[in-house]
Amino acid sequence: MTQRHFVQTGLFFITTNTKDRVPYFSDPAYARAAVETLYEIQYLYPFYLYSFVIMPDHCHFLLRVPERGYLSKIMHAFKRGTSFTIGKGPIWQPRFFVRLVTDDPYAFLKYIHRNPTKAGLCEAPEDYPWSSASGRWDIHEFGWDE
Repeated sequence: MTQRHFVQTGLFFITTNTKDRVPYFSDPAYARAAVETLYEIQYLYPFYLYSFVIMPDHCHFLLRVPERGYLSKIMHAFKRGTSFTIGKGPIWQPRFFVRLVTDDPYAFLKYIHRNPTKAGLCEAPEDYPWSSASGRWDIHEFGWDE
């Protein structure tokens, strides 16, 4: 079922958890599949991706959904696509947390990038491979004219 929100476009901070907080993404192949699915979904439902992190049992995203876009479609497609790709059936909690970012977006970006260091998964944000902080993935630079 698709989670519906009153606001479907704008700059959002999103958190989604795996079902029962099972650490599926401790497996590097599954973490890579989640990142690749995120980019496939971006092609199908265009949005600006500013930062992300795929943690063992949850994900954070900072993204902007343009006019005529739908946050609920993006998240539904990401969760469904990731589950299908790794072949584990329904792996996600049915809903996700979303916050419309109206204040300092860099605070959210820093939070996302520091999440693996806070969890003890690496010493520096750029050391964690399943994050936009690593520099391995294509992300959009902040721009307010989009």
